[in-house]
Amino acid sequence: MNGAVRYEVLDGVARLTIDRPEARNALSAEVRDGLWAGTRRFVDDDSAAVLILTGAGEKAFCAGGDLKEMADTALEIPPPDFLPQFGRNIDVPKPTIAAVNGVAYAGGFLLAQQCDLVVAAEHARFAVSEVKVGRGAPWAAPLSWLVPPRVALEILLTGDPVDAHRAREAGLVNHVVPAAQLHAKAHDLARQIAANAPLSVAAAKRTAYLSASCSRDEAYARAEEIWAPVYRSADAQEGPAAFRDKRAPVWKGR
Repeated sequence: MNGAVRYEVLDGVARLTIDRPEARNALSAEVRDGLWAGTRRFVDDDSAAVLILTGAGEKAFCAGGDLKEMADTALEIPPPDFLPQFGRNIDVPKPTIAAVNGVAYAGGFLLAQQCDLVVAAEHARFAVSEVKVGRGAPWAAPLSWLVPPRVALEILLTGDPVDAHRAREAGLVNHVVPAAQLHAKAHDLARQIAANAPLSVAAAKRTAYLSASCSRDEAYARAEEIWAPVYRSADAQEGPAAFRDKRAPVWKGR
């Protein structure tokens, strides 16, 4: 990892932290490289079952692209690998949680949107601010699947920030907590997920996204395919056996 992004694992939970608080954790080239490295490390890390993505400091999760760098490089259309977009340009089978500790604007909104779950501090703000600076947001295409279309349209057309409580009401955020409790809440949620059967968790994540791209009948058919190996696994026998024996299950992931 580089100095702009930190990766650490505790209790089976990986934490990927953008560590550039003096620039509101903006997406410089160094940050983007660190996010790619950290994401790939998490995917390959057998010791980590869940990823928490967050930013350093209390002001910003990520304020988006580094506009000074964009101006200096005359960036037009960002390349497909500009930064990792979970589920789009990199497959991340394990669950991800955004712990939003401040503003999540533009590319920061993207990073939070692409995570499976979002926990936000009370002072967090979310905005797709591209219309205010003449940039684009093709990555926001899934937004109207995550929130009602009229909410998505207001976010996209105005570029105005949405506070954490409004984001939760709209379905963009799962939990809103005081800033001092943010990381504990995100870690508790991650540990709760990590304690579950890993094959079932991975299949559950894949199933949840089927309705975004498939008809109902196709979603059912593909879900049957996804879950068949889970039913046949050793863990599928371990769960009922542990319940019968009144003990904690020992998951093997196979």
